Amino acid sequence: MTGQRKNGKVYLVGAGPGSADLITVRGAELLRSAECIICDKLVDSFLLNLVSPDAEIVNVPKRVGEGSFTQEQINKLLIEKARIYKTVVRLKGGDPCIFGRGAEEAAFLAQARIDFEIVPGITAGIAAAEYTGIMLTTRDYSSWVVFVSGREAEGKLKSNIDWQWLAKFSGSIVLYMAMESLDFIVGELIKNGMRDDVPAAVISDVSLPSQRIVEAPLRMINEKCKSEEIEPPAIVVIGAAAGRNVALNWFMKKPLFGRTIVVTRDRRGNIDFSAKILREGGRPIDFATIRIKPLTESSDFLQVLSRISGYDWIIFTSANGVSIFFDCLKTLKKDARVFGAAKIAAIGTETAGKLNEFGIRADFVPSVFTGKELGRQLTGFTNLRGKKVLLLRSENASAELVEILERAGAEVGNVPVYTNVTEKTECGGLRDKITKNEIDWITFASPSSVKGFFEQIPPDLINSSSARVASIGPVTSEALASLGVKVVAEATDHTIDGLLAAIREAGE
Repeated sequence: MTGQRKNGKVYLVGAGPGSADLITVRGAELLRSAECIICDKLVDSFLLNLVSPDAEIVNVPKRVGEGSFTQEQINKLLIEKARIYKTVVRLKGGDPCIFGRGAEEAAFLAQARIDFEIVPGITAGIAAAEYTGIMLTTRDYSSWVVFVSGREAEGKLKSNIDWQWLAKFSGSIVLYMAMESLDFIVGELIKNGMRDDVPAAVISDVSLPSQRIVEAPLRMINEKCKSEEIEPPAIVVIGAAAGRNVALNWFMKKPLFGRTIVVTRDRRGNIDFSAKILREGGRPIDFATIRIKPLTESSDFLQVLSRISGYDWIIFTSANGVSIFFDCLKTLKKDARVFGAAKIAAIGTETAGKLNEFGIRADFVPSVFTGKELGRQLTGFTNLRGKKVLLLRSENASAELVEILERAGAEVGNVPVYTNVTEKTECGGLRDKITKNEIDWITFASPSSVKGFFEQIPPDLINSSSARVASIGPVTSEALASLGVKVVAEATDHTIDGLLAAIREAGE
């Protein structure tokens, strides 16, 4: 007799208050291993880059409107998916249980005898304060803090909020889901004895590049929010803490805070680039223009690999090439020992850094990160006459490096390990943002990305908008110039970090 299949386990995971990098290590670990993710609308979609491509993702927005879910429907969905999958993640904004209905979902799972685990997350109230320089507790003016829901259960006849007690509370009051009833809340607090000039602050889009803060005395905060067009979701802070020290607002002083920056690499490259933009306070828009296609199954590559130790120098001209090469070695159950005594050159610090991840220290890195300079400087660094040199790079690379090395007397093997294929991305949303002048920068990290982008977006649209163009280096800038596109910022250091530095230096 066949035993009944055991139910899976549901993890109630807090995604944090907004920015994807505020999820806990445990939460990120579970996203990578989950077979099914049931996801709140307020969760940063960037987190889904962690998810396996084979996983099922179910979005369960709870706002009123078409496609919205009731809590009862979500509860039933949790049970349904736990009976199909071994690992189910219920991904919830902020913390699962601080006004997050986690208690109801946990109780429902327990009743259905479904195993579950709660993974705490950073709740929005704490993040809203600390991302704006509001200190909810200090020895000077507040030794306690209270979290209050500004929205209570539908159909509830009597409020749980003791307005008399709350009006006399001398610490920091943090209100969630309060925007729709802010006028009522302010009225109740003042009516029950709170001074109308107590500092109040409202923070929207907590921890995101679009974060905003409105400050006013309590009696004026609602009207000021209306005039500033602050919309939910937002956190309200009332009390002495809301009269913050502006010098402590570290997040909104980040160099790229609020800048909307389009990244146009391949999917993996865009994830890495976007993470750097987020760390500097910017708002990345992922618009993949190319797809990296490995060529390591070709007979040419496999033949070269079988005799690779016979080369004197092996040159990598991109981090992508390094990753694909070592992915191939892993598949073939080989490792870096295939290089034998060959020396390794890398076109720049990013490529050298990627080699280092695989335990290889580059023997040579030029001071200027272009193919031309790599060839010129390497020939000055060592005598290449009669030496065998192998280039492992993109199929789309120019012949310039080969020509320089051959003029120096090297016997050059030029074997592509990957090629760039144009990637088509839905572009209606981006076109609309460009037309409305909502884009600050469009970045290009290769001529291939230039080609892929402008096959979908006309150059005239960029030139007629306020969007500025940044290039990783002269070769990419030449590709842009050939299309009549003006480059405002070009990286001196031809890396993604250098590209960001060029944007910072260009300023507003």
